[in-house]
Amino acid sequence: MPEHTTVAIIGGGPAGLLLARLLHRAGIDCVVLESRDRAYVEHRQRAGILEQSTVDVLRASGAGERLDREGLPHDGVELRWAGRGHRIDFPALTGGRRVWVYAQTEIVKDLIALQLAEGPPLLFEAQATAIKSLDTDRPTVHYVHHNTEKTLTCDYVIGCDGFHGVTRQTVPDAAITTFERSYPFSWLGILADVPPPSDELIYGHSPRGFALASMRSRTTSRLYLQVPNGTDPDAWPDERIWEELDARLELDNGRKLERGRITQKSVLPMRSFVTEPMRYGRIFLAGDAAHIVPPTGAKGLNTAVADVVVLARAFDRLRRTGSTEQLDAYSTTCLRRVWRAEHFSSFMTSTLHTDPEQSPFATRLQIAQLERIATSAHAAAELAENYAGPPIA
Repeated sequence: MPEHTTVAIIGGGPAGLLLARLLHRAGIDCVVLESRDRAYVEHRQRAGILEQSTVDVLRASGAGERLDREGLPHDGVELRWAGRGHRIDFPALTGGRRVWVYAQTEIVKDLIALQLAEGPPLLFEAQATAIKSLDTDRPTVHYVHHNTEKTLTCDYVIGCDGFHGVTRQTVPDAAITTFERSYPFSWLGILADVPPPSDELIYGHSPRGFALASMRSRTTSRLYLQVPNGTDPDAWPDERIWEELDARLELDNGRKLERGRITQKSVLPMRSFVTEPMRYGRIFLAGDAAHIVPPTGAKGLNTAVADVVVLARAFDRLRRTGSTEQLDAYSTTCLRRVWRAEHFSSFMTSTLHTDPEQSPFATRLQIAQLERIATSAHAAAELAENYAGPPIA
């Protein structure tokens, strides 16, 4: 294990692992410190919708082989309300762009395998405890590995360790501005051993609340229900979940969902969060350490990928030319995409969910918006372009 590296990456989730992969292929040395063990990291359930740009990056990095074999390409989504559905055709509205369903857990497994086989050091159960010497050109990361305190000096620190990670906490409060919003509802998410009800995602608006029918594979469904904040998953027995899904996703033909064994239940709070700037000296924040979106727009993982692509390009430019121009522009470059993702996620969330305090007037506005998407090519194209995602700047 080296005592010094060019880039110290704190956090071994998809953002940190992909950044390490991109830096390695560009000839830039780095070290990844992950506080959890490998088994935990490889089984964290997270987002599963990949934008076209994310898929392109994974392929170019050498991590696309299993994605191409097992990932499920999607050419659209269905919006369902008032007993009827309307499909949004992504390729027709975006010039051929689409999305893929491939679970974040599988991306992490693929990247870990590559990292351990041919990449720079990846340390599991390496808990970063402090980042010091911030006012020098050699920051020091203090961490504990196998019950031993160690230090790693570096030229730059990249925080891919989430909202509660040590990297973000190291940045002085006075140096950043935080923008955030908490929503008055959560998602009850389930995994079920049953084929998904459709080949594409179904987003349901209902007076009873939002519902989403998604998938993890051709034999496993991932389904969500809007529930009050603080909901206990155990308060929702299986039969109640299936009945509520049927009620919220019901079509005029009365077709019901196929039911199967529910293997997992969890509640996901809904919140938006952005930190500006995404840099403090030689510390850079990426992914959830810098921004969080509600999952309705499927942007969290994709925005994190865009962050680390911008970073990798900037470090490559620094290596080749000595110029810090792209590194200096990192925060501004990424925040343009971040706020676009925040806006789209907020739009999808507010259009499809029923606020506990919502008036009948507000509900009619939601229906009017859905009707406009169904009848206006311009409105449908805007949704499709945002969902499929823009190229990475």
